[in-house]
Amino acid sequence: MISWFSKVFPNVVQLGWGGDAGWGTSIMQTLFMTFWAAIFGGILGIIFGLILVLTKDDGIRPNKFWFNLCDKLVSVFRAIPFIILLAFIAPVTQKIVGTQIGMKAALVPLTLGTFPFYARQVQVALESVDQGKIEAAQSIGATIWDLIFSVYLNEARSELCRVSTVTIISLIGLTAMAGAIGAGGLGNSAISYGYNRFNNDVTLVATVLVIILIFIVQIIGDFFAKKLNHQSR
Repeated sequence: MISWFSKVFPNVVQLGWGGDAGWGTSIMQTLFMTFWAAIFGGILGIIFGLILVLTKDDGIRPNKFWFNLCDKLVSVFRAIPFIILLAFIAPVTQKIVGTQIGMKAALVPLTLGTFPFYARQVQVALESVDQGKIEAAQSIGATIWDLIFSVYLNEARSELCRVSTVTIISLIGLTAMAGAIGAGGLGNSAISYGYNRFNNDVTLVATVLVIILIFIVQIIGDFFAKKLNHQSR
């Protein structure tokens, strides 16, 4: 089996598991970028999504200034192609992490590329909360924080789990382009060591690994979405 694999996928075997270009290194780089960008982008996405829902004209705290500001910021960052965003915010990345190259540098554009997409998803999820439950909570004197955590986020938790899954899957795709600034990862392996060197076996294995990672995220996301949906009944 091993000899057959080495014969059919010689370049895959040559890359090895460790080292700067190894498969283990590439997988860990992809997981590192995905995890931390999901955390930072998720926090920003929830904050902006909440502001958009709370400050809209029929929200519980209408405020045209904050709504328009957040709405425009989200729209602008969503409109910028990610590969251009990498170059556009390079000076900002330099100020924040001290470098424009590598995994840590990639976290800044990945976060800014993820949060506007997630903010819109969060906005839609929160707007699906039954208005009657919001009004009922207000009638018994619920504070703004009670409404946010006990009504909005609690009632929409299953849908938030679903949109989080979609966002993470999209983020995995963005990590492939992060290889343009030396961030590494499976996307970089597929392009730099596969496509650019005409090593089709490397491109194939890298693609399969990304697909497997996406399937794992989808399965875990669906499981928790269903679990949280059942708990809300």
